[in-house]
Amino acid sequence: MQNFEVLEELLSSPKKIIITTHHKPDADALGSSLALSQYFGKKGHEVQVITPTDYPSFLNWMNGNDGVIIFDAKKEDYFQNLLDSSDLIFCLDFNSLNRINELGILVRNSPTKKVLIDHHLEPENFADFTYSDTTAAATAVLIYHFIVKNGDSDLIDKCIGECLYAGIMTDTGSFRHSSTNREVHLIIADLMMHNVDTSRIHQLIYDNNSEIKLRFLGYALSKKLVILKELHTAYIAISADELKTFESQTGDTEGLVNFALSVDGIVMAAVLIERSDAVKISFRSKGNFNVNQFARQNFEGGGHQNASGGKSDLNLEQTVQKFIALLPNYKEQLLQNLKTEITSC
Repeated sequence: MQNFEVLEELLSSPKKIIITTHHKPDADALGSSLALSQYFGKKGHEVQVITPTDYPSFLNWMNGNDGVIIFDAKKEDYFQNLLDSSDLIFCLDFNSLNRINELGILVRNSPTKKVLIDHHLEPENFADFTYSDTTAAATAVLIYHFIVKNGDSDLIDKCIGECLYAGIMTDTGSFRHSSTNREVHLIIADLMMHNVDTSRIHQLIYDNNSEIKLRFLGYALSKKLVILKELHTAYIAISADELKTFESQTGDTEGLVNFALSVDGIVMAAVLIERSDAVKISFRSKGNFNVNQFARQNFEGGGHQNASGGKSDLNLEQTVQKFIALLPNYKEQLLQNLKTEITSC
């Protein structure tokens, strides 16, 4: 971390701290935020977690969830004052202030010192203190190290451990992604020493679906999944009307792209969702095919090499056409990564 000793000195006495995370927080974003909030609370700091949007209801079980404030643009003055009157703003699990929408403008304009803790590629240089490690499996891993580096591993308890475990479990795809290294398992082993109930957390996140969500999943896979075999690509495009038909809630489309990627012979998958402000896109890939680069170059996005997001201001049909038209430019890369998937031992 840049200037860790300076930050450590700032945190040596009680401070007013704001913690925020990215648009539509997932388990790593919210888990990291709530774990850090609880840790700071134990150290005597006054802490407030602010999310730029709502988040899936299957994350509401996390300790500290009841105290989270969701940003409301209609109350901009209130939030600007909240930011400006704090001593530190911690920005977790995002690499650019545009990932927190309108809240990002307020954070940028605030004179309050900012701390970035994140594991995404190419972080924006907006923070006074930066802890960025693109090799980390999850931001929750970095929060764990932050606590330990401060000499406070004894302050990790079951509640903090549950939040960290949820973040690491989900960002590693239940420990199946290549980011699941020895360090990850050692951290999990330590968290389990605090009586973290791993099977309960998995059930709360993955086995807590509504009937209509499962029917939406069935519809998406049976009616909307498109396989482009020669281009080793699959995609699913969902319209706003279809979301309305299935009474889609925040989080209902999460993980859909992984089903497309799981098809045999597919190297890149995308899910394109028509939202009120733009078409939001999730990209996933296998091998060394870099969807972070693909998203940055073509869809104002980014993230990780094998998992990234983007957006399009075109309508859904035009966005799909643009996506398909781009693929021939990447055909050789996609084919090369298919061969790698087949031949690797």
